[in-house]
Amino acid sequence: MTNNQTNIPNNNEQKNVKSESEALVLNKFSLYETKTRFYILGTNQNEEKYRVLKIDRTVPEELIITDDDVIYSKQEIIQLLAMIEDGNKISGGLHRIARFFGIIGFIKFLEGYYMIIITKRSAVALLGGHYIYHIDDTLLISIPGQGVKFDKKQNEAKYLQIFSQVDLTKNCYFSYTYDITCSLQHNLSRKPGRQNFLQNEMFIWNHYLLKNGFKSFKSSWVLPIIHGFVDQSKISIYGHIVNVTLIARRSRHFAGARFLKRGVNDEGYVANDVETEQIVHDAKTTSFYLPPGRYGNKPAFTSFLQHRGSIPLYWSQDTSTMAPKPPIHINVVDPYYSAAALHFDNMFKRYGFPIIVLNLVKTKEKTKRESILLDEFTQAVSYLNQTLPQSKQIKYIAWDMARASKSEDQDVIGVLEDIAEYVINTTGFFHSGAESTINAMRKSGRQTGVVRTNCVDCLDRTNAAQFVIGKCALAHQLYALGILTHPSLPFDTDAVNLLNAMYHDHGDTIALQYGGSHLVNTMETYRKIAPWTSHSRDMIESIRRYYSNSFTDAEKQNAINLFLGNYIPSDDQPLLWELTTDHHLHNKVNQIMKPLRSYIFHFFFF
Repeated sequence: MTNNQTNIPNNNEQKNVKSESEALVLNKFSLYETKTRFYILGTNQNEEKYRVLKIDRTVPEELIITDDDVIYSKQEIIQLLAMIEDGNKISGGLHRIARFFGIIGFIKFLEGYYMIIITKRSAVALLGGHYIYHIDDTLLISIPGQGVKFDKKQNEAKYLQIFSQVDLTKNCYFSYTYDITCSLQHNLSRKPGRQNFLQNEMFIWNHYLLKNGFKSFKSSWVLPIIHGFVDQSKISIYGHIVNVTLIARRSRHFAGARFLKRGVNDEGYVANDVETEQIVHDAKTTSFYLPPGRYGNKPAFTSFLQHRGSIPLYWSQDTSTMAPKPPIHINVVDPYYSAAALHFDNMFKRYGFPIIVLNLVKTKEKTKRESILLDEFTQAVSYLNQTLPQSKQIKYIAWDMARASKSEDQDVIGVLEDIAEYVINTTGFFHSGAESTINAMRKSGRQTGVVRTNCVDCLDRTNAAQFVIGKCALAHQLYALGILTHPSLPFDTDAVNLLNAMYHDHGDTIALQYGGSHLVNTMETYRKIAPWTSHSRDMIESIRRYYSNSFTDAEKQNAINLFLGNYIPSDDQPLLWELTTDHHLHNKVNQIMKPLRSYIFHFFFF
């Protein structure tokens, strides 16, 4: 007797299929359309395995996506396309409309959904055999099919125009096989493989767009994008070719333009929050896993993390005066510094202990501006340290860098180098290589804690300080790799000049994103070697920054709020461009539902 019953896979088999489909790395995509559906075909590098994503086009007010867990061979995918073509002959057939490199996500304004895809990319770095790409071009595609009826909204075009102001072809990066949202230390401390990614959602710039389309961020269709800066350079040091990589990750929380996003929000997220990672390794080492090293079989890669972010207080500047340097106001005086406590609580979880605060704001001014923040921030750290064990207290360094740079008898770089050595010896850095080559003080080869640098804008002074700290870290990294015999590098060497150029580009990029202009004061300014011609350049950049802050920041902020999902359009709320403030968009914590926090024991981390 023949058994014609279909074999239904058991739960374990279904889990294995799903796990295998999630582990498949998709890096080439084709978009096909019929009258009622989009079909996205994703394949791996060798075009041996395929997956299919189906998007319904008949219900404009909903996004209906079917993720097919089946992994198809090339022959099977050809047969599947032929079958779809045959089934849609009457309604117009099947047409390929795009080849692309990844799905950025989905968004809806007032009418139907749109899909954003990457149509051009360029490789900008290679880490352990994993490419990091820059987005060079994108395409926004309307999902509802022709002939589908839905209510036309008069403001749809306006929202489209605002959304398009977020230029994804400037400083947006991704990787198919490397978790770019996390540090090298984090990535090499977990099991390899895309299915083991534990993305830091704080740095996924397209988090809202992806969440609209996918239930799980472990899906092989999900491609996290970071916004910030990536650069990689090679340099020869005593015959060793060394790769130096800078990766800056901008937080999606409390993000926005300079004068419109200052200080901290109710959830402890600060404005202009950027994590910068400096990775140094021997260029001969192409893989993370060979030759063997400290962590299992991982070789000699090194990494050092720094952080910048606005002073975690409720403060702002009144731009209505049209002054280049508007007055600074403390908006809310919280004797318990609850928002600052939330901010440092988050930093402890991300980086461990200790947190070293390097506060570079001015101490003495004819008219108090920055010094208002200095006094309040100093009190905040002092208060919060009362609740921490002595070994885990916030280490606080306040130094008026601007005043020192104008003084003929103060050595700005010398002071910064002393601070840098203190930072490196306190937090250490990540080193995956053999123990015998590491500084004896840091046998673990891990970074514990981080330096948090700020000035008022977290731009010019902050970037110069981060470069000097990065310079010190580079010397220790090269020493750990066995390339230097002593962990020190003088200025004006090829290695330091290269790093200076990288940090200058890094600072310019962050300044453009937040302040609307390039760096005003560069490293040469603080070394007191800048030519007189640079003063006219500095003045021009100051004017550009002032113009951007005065006339374009509001539009920029609207675009960011729309892109990140801080504002979601609907018919029953005010229009985005008619809002008088976006404070409620960035301070969403319901005070009634908030967990009670002890004023004595602030930190949930313990």
